[in-house]
Amino acid sequence: MRLYVVDAFTDTAFRGNPAAIVLLSEPADEGWMQNVAAEMKHAETAFVVTTQEPKPLRWFTPTTEVSLCGHATLAAAHALGGSQTFTTASGELRCTRTDTGIDMRLPADPPAGPVDVDVSRALPSLPVIEVRRSRGFLLVVSDDTAAVRACEPDADELTGLHPHSVIVTGPSDTDGVDFVSRMFAPAIGIPEDPVTGSAHCVLAPYWAQRLGRTELTGEQASPRGGIVGTRLDGDDVVLSGSAVTIVEGTLVA
Repeated sequence: MRLYVVDAFTDTAFRGNPAAIVLLSEPADEGWMQNVAAEMKHAETAFVVTTQEPKPLRWFTPTTEVSLCGHATLAAAHALGGSQTFTTASGELRCTRTDTGIDMRLPADPPAGPVDVDVSRALPSLPVIEVRRSRGFLLVVSDDTAAVRACEPDADELTGLHPHSVIVTGPSDTDGVDFVSRMFAPAIGIPEDPVTGSAHCVLAPYWAQRLGRTELTGEQASPRGGIVGTRLDGDDVVLSGSAVTIVEGTLVA
């Protein structure tokens, strides 16, 4: 089986979000896929059956399967040469090669609220203006961009806030970028995700409403960092990004 490691949402090696990609000739055992993902230790490992169209695609963190992962979808499309259609737990996902990278069409996940959730113990240094909830995330909004960049959450308290993932976001402090974010998911084995495509399915509709524009650029301000272009299109979000192959090899176990 072919194995790749691809840095997604970056055009520079060792930046963005790394994902492992395993290319399969037939569907694999779920327990084996989870063991491979635990061995890889990346935030996500993607498994693609290449002999079917659309190509079945599944994503695993080191501890569990997830229903949507943007950066590993981008990485899988990149490893396969660009334009691809995948069938997934979140429906059919289409990736299109462009002059600057790859566009992905993912389902939007607009956050509802505000909701009454106390995040002060989980995010003690962050001034919070509102908290919202989407299907897959808790969204914590601050107007203090420096505090978003510097935020150091309490992982145990964060795990108790949401069974999946917590996004922290604020307005941009950089030319050419509209908003910044961080994403933490200790509940599913990811202390901090470097760049999260699915989080931008929440961030894009939230910031589009606040800023009054449907095309925006987000910076995920993790230590590795990454840039995600977003465009609202009906019930979908089109995410744009680049990717770099770091490893090509063979999985033998």
